Amino acid sequence: MTYTAGIIGTGGIAGMGILGMHDESQIGREKIEASHAGGFDAQPEIDLVAGADVDEAKLERFSDAWGIDPDRRYADPEAMLASESLDIVSVCTPSYLHHEHVIDAARSAADPDLIWCEKPIATEVTAARDMIDVCVETETELLINHSFRFTDKLQRLRTLIQDEEILGDPQSVTTQFRMELLRNSTHLLDTLVYLLDARAETVSGYITGENEAVESLEAGSQVDDAGGGGFVVMDDGTFVTVDCTIPRDSSSMTLQFIGSEGKLYLNNDDGEWRYWRLEDGTHVEEPLPGIDGAWTWEDDYERAFANAAAHIVDVLDGRATNGSTGEEATRSLEIIIGLYLSHYTGGQVDIPLARPLRDVRVTSW
Repeated sequence: MTYTAGIIGTGGIAGMGILGMHDESQIGREKIEASHAGGFDAQPEIDLVAGADVDEAKLERFSDAWGIDPDRRYADPEAMLASESLDIVSVCTPSYLHHEHVIDAARSAADPDLIWCEKPIATEVTAARDMIDVCVETETELLINHSFRFTDKLQRLRTLIQDEEILGDPQSVTTQFRMELLRNSTHLLDTLVYLLDARAETVSGYITGENEAVESLEAGSQVDDAGGGGFVVMDDGTFVTVDCTIPRDSSSMTLQFIGSEGKLYLNNDDGEWRYWRLEDGTHVEEPLPGIDGAWTWEDDYERAFANAAAHIVDVLDGRATNGSTGEEATRSLEIIIGLYLSHYTGGQVDIPLARPLRDVRVTSW
């Protein structure tokens, strides 16, 4: 069976390249495989047939690159959703628009069976909850593109931690990545909650107010997304420290887990994963069973979008359940909002957030 797909938002992550990830000479000029369109292109069961963007020049460049017919290019997303019958809708617009576009797509005449929404799910918890509820109401799968979840190595590592219990009971995790919290570090925090299969319970945070993207993205000075960190106590008792204050050029994505039966070090930028089993009070280094080498941006991340599209086909065919739900994506958003609330109130924040706090919005891109 072949599934039809349309994309709302035809910029970087849709298929035309991202500042900081790709050569500037490529961005906006040629198609990038590590993207939503690239994922669709890698799956013979999916046809990308329509695109929408309010920036018509961007829409034309994208559509020319990815072979979308001229009469299926829409300067208004609502026009695409009203005119097309689609099995899949990708939402690749800035994060503050995810709420609007996911709900519009779920309730539209296009009647998609699945919406593939770029991370983070939203910029406030209330918006995320609305998106989840509307997709349940309309029987639409909401799959969030936390792309690490679609890599073979991370899936295997989760099995080792959750099913084979190579760490025993997780006790402490130290994490580090680059600023900004919503734009970048949602990757780190989703990896954390995915591997632990846990949810934050208490958050204490610090926000630097610094970001690197305002100038490069021409986003304007009022954007709140910034570097930050703090500590998080998970509902399984694990104590987590978070440091996402570091500039891109000097950062590495690192996570170090310590458990009752072992410890684990992950450095995704330098390609180093190491594991030690605890034996009679001594940590003994061993290979990670079933994992050959470390996770890298150049290999695993590049293939994540094709893997995600393959997973979408499996979900639509009924062979798999959604591996990156809106509920799961909200777990990392709650931590980020909690860090902001803690910084500006000077106190610790309980998760799940009390209802009035769910409306707190952190503006991003």
